[in-house]
Amino acid sequence: MNLLIINGPNLNLLGKREKSIYGSESFEDYYEKLKSVFSEVKFTYFQSNIEGELVNKIHEFGFSSDGIILNAGAYTHTSIAIRDAIAGITTPVTEVHISNTLTREDFRHKSVIGPVCKGCIMGFGLDSYRLAVLSYLT
Repeated sequence: MNLLIINGPNLNLLGKREKSIYGSESFEDYYEKLKSVFSEVKFTYFQSNIEGELVNKIHEFGFSSDGIILNAGAYTHTSIAIRDAIAGITTPVTEVHISNTLTREDFRHKSVIGPVCKGCIMGFGLDSYRLAVLSYLT
């Protein structure tokens, strides 16, 4: 099983930014735990604050990976380019959010990528990623 985890803008600041929303653990630390829990999974991780780089990574893995777990950050609500990239590949994509975006500002309530994703997991903190991995294993 080969899974790609993609984190979008500002997620490189996990553990440092808005700890009341995102917690105090860095993604890098969480990622190490995730790899140890799912030792049978070959993970690849990518983070970028640049929309085009996210699109390129989706294209790169979109026909060869077993799944993509995508936290597009704020691009979730705005990026037609990322939506079109997901629609154009054969690998299933699971949308993930650390917070429950439906309990936040109104502009975060609509996902433009959601309709082309396999599903969405949100609101479980960093554990949202673990739940997304499980969705590919069952």
